[in-house]
Amino acid sequence: MSKEYQNIKNDLQVELDNILNYWLTFGIDDQHGGFVGQRDFYNRIVPNAPKGIILNTRILWSFSAASNYLESKKYETVCTRAYDYLKTHFKDTVNEGVFWEVSQLGIPNNTRKQVYAQAFAIYALSEYYIFSKRPEVKVWAVSIFENLEKHARDEQHLGYFEAFNEDWTPIVDMRLSKKDMNASKTMNTHLHVMEAYTRLLDIYDHQCIKDALRELIALFQNNFLNKSHHYDLFFDEKWNLLSSVVSFGHDIETAWLVIEAAKAIKDESLVKQVQLTAIKVIDTFLLEAIDADGAIMYEMDRTSKHLDADRHWWPQVEALIGLKYGYELTKNTEYVQKSKNIWEFTKRHLIDKVHGEWHFRVDAAGNPYPEEDKVSMWKAPYHTIRACILMNQ
Repeated sequence: MSKEYQNIKNDLQVELDNILNYWLTFGIDDQHGGFVGQRDFYNRIVPNAPKGIILNTRILWSFSAASNYLESKKYETVCTRAYDYLKTHFKDTVNEGVFWEVSQLGIPNNTRKQVYAQAFAIYALSEYYIFSKRPEVKVWAVSIFENLEKHARDEQHLGYFEAFNEDWTPIVDMRLSKKDMNASKTMNTHLHVMEAYTRLLDIYDHQCIKDALRELIALFQNNFLNKSHHYDLFFDEKWNLLSSVVSFGHDIETAWLVIEAAKAIKDESLVKQVQLTAIKVIDTFLLEAIDADGAIMYEMDRTSKHLDADRHWWPQVEALIGLKYGYELTKNTEYVQKSKNIWEFTKRHLIDKVHGEWHFRVDAAGNPYPEEDKVSMWKAPYHTIRACILMNQ
């Protein structure tokens, strides 16, 4: 391992403690239970903020994964807190699965079944089961998987539909967030279903999960991947492309997650195939996603050529992971140098040395956006904790 990589690894080991300590200090809701729904740029509580399933599953995953990596019970109490809150307030005991959002008091106020959210529930529960060994946790994770296969999988055209009503009936507005297209099938949701199933297989070695993973890998190789070595994002039910936007962070994240899925089903031929794809995606990423200052830009429209040059926090760490995979496959030292540049930019501009945690995004000049939150539905410790762990393995 090069000196540059060792320095990054050392820094991220320290950052792992910093991030976990931030969430212990500012994440716990002592007044209403569970975790706070929102803190602003300055760590101030946003009054009456609802609590989202993505934030809560990612908290459970993050502390469970850190506990498993550290082989420590230091965070057992917060893991238990996160699990109990999910079970008590987000679990749908009638139609199964998990709700999208609850109020500050824990009362469900958006009961839609977003497939992306079900995937993160599986992912978090699988990780927590590895830590806790509580049988009921595994049972719940498997039941959500079975519900996704029953209700969300498209038997005719393959893949998974994006969202449903509370009772798993079709829903008109399937968007994951306000900035997303209202599309029947999205790369982002399929990516995290694949990630969740990959981890679920570690606790539930069943052929149906392997079959689902094989199909998902095929979709990434044949439907999402385009000839320019990017992964397309939005599709209709029959896999007609609806968007020309490229998400740089999702490209590099997908490259390594598909490799892990192929490894999970123990198909060496498939592993080699997706590794070759990953190198093409990573090399394209190096050419198009990195600005002169070493930072990862957000996205680009291949048709209009519009470039969003903001630097969001999560693509920086996904790039570190993806480039590490690329370096291990090729020993290309350019991947190491680019990683060093990305990490130096991140330390200078994205890690908040005043208020703690990381900025959600900064502009092309490195200035943070004060309207962005430190804690929210979409601002959670998952991406950073995962990078801290994987870069040190």
